Amino acid sequence: MKAQVLSTLREVVSTIICAYPGGRECAAARLGMNLKKFDNHAYENNGIRPLTEIQIRQLELETDTTHMANYVAALYGGIFVPVADPEQLDGVELYTMSVQVAAKRGTVDQAIAKALGDGVINEAEADAIMSAHNLHMAARHAEVLAAIELHRQRPESAQ
Repeated sequence: MKAQVLSTLREVVSTIICAYPGGRECAAARLGMNLKKFDNHAYENNGIRPLTEIQIRQLELETDTTHMANYVAALYGGIFVPVADPEQLDGVELYTMSVQVAAKRGTVDQAIAKALGDGVINEAEADAIMSAHNLHMAARHAEVLAAIELHRQRPESAQ
């Protein structure tokens, strides 16, 4: 599973910081903060307000992650589906997406099989299954959108 759906904003920020090239120090510098101030905002220490959505997005752009989008979508009972850039689409990219979708489905199936090892699915196992399932469905939806976009009839080619 490439990314998991995190359950708290604090987990989202911590995961992004861990993935940031150069770690906390570089993330703080990117946002123009000294390390102590950054830590206070990132981890909501001393009653300090958290990082803003814009600041989190700045960090995610450089980590190439979508933890914040997945988190917000999950708050509303949905899933985040990134839309493929039509300029980057070709048959190879579509095939790659298809392989990734299959791998994510396999992750769901493995989570179910593991959970059923003792004959029941507990709450933690159900959460893990649903997290993997949401990532699989988002990847599948993105793949379908990409297939449509790649093969869409363009006005200049319509007869």
